[in-house]
Amino acid sequence: MAPSTLPEGVHSFLDTDLYKLTMQCAILHYFPTVDVEYKFTNRTRHMRLNKRAFTWLEEQIASLATIRLSQQELEFLRKHCPYLSSEYLEFLQTFQLRPSEHVSVKFDLVDDTHGDVDITISGLWVETILYEIPLLALTSEAYFKFVDTDWSHEGQEAKAYEKGIQLLESGCLFSEFGTRRRRDFHTQDLVVKGLVRASKEKSWPGKLTGTSNVYFAMKHSIAPVGTVAHEWYMGIAALTNDYENANEQGLRYWLDCFGKGVLGIALTDTFGTADFFEAFKKRIPEKTSASRGAGLDQSIGGTASSGQPTYADVFTGIRQDSGDPREYVKLASDFYKSMGISGKNVVFSDALDVEKCLVYKKVAEEYGLKPSFGVGTFFTNDFGLLSDPQTKSKPLNIVIKLSKAGGRPAVKISDNIGKNTGDSATVQDVKRRLGYTEREWAQGDESQRW
Repeated sequence: MAPSTLPEGVHSFLDTDLYKLTMQCAILHYFPTVDVEYKFTNRTRHMRLNKRAFTWLEEQIASLATIRLSQQELEFLRKHCPYLSSEYLEFLQTFQLRPSEHVSVKFDLVDDTHGDVDITISGLWVETILYEIPLLALTSEAYFKFVDTDWSHEGQEAKAYEKGIQLLESGCLFSEFGTRRRRDFHTQDLVVKGLVRASKEKSWPGKLTGTSNVYFAMKHSIAPVGTVAHEWYMGIAALTNDYENANEQGLRYWLDCFGKGVLGIALTDTFGTADFFEAFKKRIPEKTSASRGAGLDQSIGGTASSGQPTYADVFTGIRQDSGDPREYVKLASDFYKSMGISGKNVVFSDALDVEKCLVYKKVAEEYGLKPSFGVGTFFTNDFGLLSDPQTKSKPLNIVIKLSKAGGRPAVKISDNIGKNTGDSATVQDVKRRLGYTEREWAQGDESQRW
């Protein structure tokens, strides 16, 4: 097991994915009074915490209340994330988490020592949005600190270095996306260090484009990368109960907050990619302005004229996060061709490894798209057993998803039935309203995917 003297837990607001900060910025501007709820799911249900792990997890969650934004972190955000508004940075300087108010965590024993963890987060959206990534990272760390201890950090930097070399020499553009399911903080630090070392070895055809973790971007002097998560669209849809227009509303608010060509990778699969493309092909209204706190009570849009670009024109690309990537690439290519658009980016981010990156790179390029890759758990939780290195020490597959917004259920309907989340009656109602075509993917068993 890792020595206890190594850094553990979460001690910075920046130790999170960039899209949590970008979304918090937008939520502060438009939805500062909206209440939400998040729920935890362990897709690997047979992998449970023990009592010691749960006690440690409770202590770490409580310690999140002590985090404050440092001056160094503030200056990093100002310099490297200029799209974050001065209003937001001022807010973040005095912001603090209040887990005793916001987080309910329970432990239900299933035998003498092991049990299921139940986590619910509730409160203002703008205040609770920063819990998801730390709580997932801490839950994973608790499991591998006290339950599966048959592993070692030894060789992790070298392993990441070798993976980086393979991707770089194959011409892949890739970033590190592994915070939420990392083995622990130290592992991610070693991984990013190894990837950076590989990227600097020589002039490669590929490129390490950055990391989604803002803290490690700052520490290792690489770019923080990311745009938006499913919860942005889920929250807007729940608030309005207008699933037919939720994707377009999400796109319009995003553009209004950050501008065209900024944070320009669109996430397509919250309610199925086919429905997203119906919104993506629409022209952007000429007027897109909204006052702070307007929420969805005021329109941010004007009238779309034939001279206005479409959303597909101004967003630099799209992100694939569920379903069969080959089918997705063909669907995306057909969509862009129908719009007379070429040269757009596609970011793959669903359970990747080196082999998959190489396969999807070839497929995307054959269809005229520019591929890049956000590689997560394969970087930050790829271990063999210390007692038997040929046997994999399996990661947890855990998620925290928005479950309510404004008192209504929030749901996600992805391109793979295994990733659907939320109230089952609402899921079925939304599928009916959108004319959703059910999709199952042979490789989409979420309990076996990382």
